[in-house]
Amino acid sequence: MPKTQFQNVVFTAIMAFVMVYGMIVYNISLNTGGVSTMCFLAAFHEVPIMVPIAFVLELFMVGRIAHILAFQVMRPDDRPAFITYAISLCICTMMCPIMSLIATILFKEDKTFGTFVQTWGMNFPMAIFYQMFYCGPFVRWIYRHIFTEK
Repeated sequence: MPKTQFQNVVFTAIMAFVMVYGMIVYNISLNTGGVSTMCFLAAFHEVPIMVPIAFVLELFMVGRIAHILAFQVMRPDDRPAFITYAISLCICTMMCPIMSLIATILFKEDKTFGTFVQTWGMNFPMAIFYQMFYCGPFVRWIYRHIFTEK
C-alpha cells in the first residue's frame, strides 16, 4: 500500500473516484427505480462535485482518524489484509454519514434530517459491501499496477 505521500495522494484520488462514482450510480438508481444506462451517464454530473469533497475529507481528516481507530483493535504485527480491512471499515463508517449529509444538502429536494437519515441508512450497507468486495480490491489492483514494488 502507499509508502510515500505522493503514493497516498494517488491512491486516495483513485479510491475517491471509484467509490463516489459507484455510490452516485447507486443513489440515482434508487431515485429512478432501477439501474439503467442513464444512471451511469447521469452520475458524471455529480462526480466533479462529490469526488473532490471525498478526496479532501479522506486525505486530510478521515484517513488519519481511521488509522488511529483501526489500530485501537489491530496490532502492527497483525496480518496486513486484516489491517487493510479494519482501516477500510473505519473509513466507510465515517465517510458514509458525511457524504450522505453533503449529498442531501446538495442534491435532495427535501433537505430534512429525516431525508439525511434515510439517505445514510440506504447508503451505509451498500458502501460497506461495495468497499470491501469490489471497490477496495479493484483500486488496490490498479494501485499495484501503477506502483510496482522492486
